[in-house]
Amino acid sequence: MNMPKHLKKPALYLWREWVRPAAVVAAIVLPLKSALADWNWVPTGSMKPTILEGDLVLVNKLAYDLKVPFTLWRLAEWDNPKHEDIVVFFSPKGETRLVKRVIGVPGDTIELRNNVLLRNGQPMEYELAASHPFASEIHEDAQAQVVRERTEVGSHWVMALPSRPALRSFAPVTVPEGQYFVMGDSRDNSFDSRFFGLVERKRIVGRTSRVVLSFDKNHYYAPRFKRTLAPL
Repeated sequence: MNMPKHLKKPALYLWREWVRPAAVVAAIVLPLKSALADWNWVPTGSMKPTILEGDLVLVNKLAYDLKVPFTLWRLAEWDNPKHEDIVVFFSPKGETRLVKRVIGVPGDTIELRNNVLLRNGQPMEYELAASHPFASEIHEDAQAQVVRERTEVGSHWVMALPSRPALRSFAPVTVPEGQYFVMGDSRDNSFDSRFFGLVERKRIVGRTSRVVLSFDKNHYYAPRFKRTLAPL
């Protein structure tokens, strides 16, 4: 069926001015986005207070390796996730992209005792924060506890929600080669390795260390300008 003449010019214009340029841009940008750098929208509070609901975080896909675009096949590898890295990965259950912190690397033995993390038998140190910059962002629990968790490689904020039923203890788990143990910083509100198990190295997409943009879900998605380009 031939297209009527009066429709050919508009269709040709649409193809030449809009469809073809968009296709060229997509052909260039999408593979780069897949293999080099990306962003990840964080809809939940499982990484609070480090990452807030509504944060858009930058994902460095070259942090550990170079992958074939749109796949998990690695062309080259130059590093591996380390303790305290915040990584983006595909969940072993459901294939959803998640953002969590690396707690255990191959060879580590990880244990949790009443929300105290032990790595290779050594308990982490905790300092309760009398004041912190996240008070206005915590809506889950009026008695939420924000503490500084100090490890052998640094420190970061973690949060406990005493009113919630949660898995606050588990027996020692030894991390085998090629696998990682990950947890959310909101320890009582995170679906992580305590529930879906260890994460294979090949499932890890990249590392994030910076917020790009942020929008407050609890206040009509108002922009959080102070979090724009903020380090994590």
